[in-house]
Amino acid sequence: MTISIAQEQPDSVDAIELINELEASLALYYPPESRHGYSVEKLLRSSVAFFVARYDDMAAGCGGVQFFGTEYGEIKRMYVRPHYRGRGLGKRLLNHLAEYSQQHGIRLLRLETGIYQEAAISLYEHLGFQHIPPFGTYREDPLSLCFEKRLA
Repeated sequence: MTISIAQEQPDSVDAIELINELEASLALYYPPESRHGYSVEKLLRSSVAFFVARYDDMAAGCGGVQFFGTEYGEIKRMYVRPHYRGRGLGKRLLNHLAEYSQQHGIRLLRLETGIYQEAAISLYEHLGFQHIPPFGTYREDPLSLCFEKRLA
């Protein structure tokens, strides 16, 4: 078993497939107004640092981080394909995004997720993310949760 994480453009073939799978899975649970994920075009326009995790050279997950000045970084498009869940990829990917953020002077990570993403919520809490009120452009939504974590 080999896990690797590399920065890629969000419009690479593997990244597009992962983002499309994530969007399709979220569409099963949330109406459009409760889905806040960036499109590939918006990821590019917003200069999101985007990463693809590979398990034995197969694209298995993705995630990105968008910096808001030096105030905070926001985790974007976190996803691990169902077949690869439970193998530590989500944890490795989040830790990688945190390290990347720290290397760029960011000391606070934030994210928004849906209430039905129970495994993701559990992972975020396990890694020290705390529930917070909506931030940035997010508004109160009964289907949405926001979290943040201070980085060392």
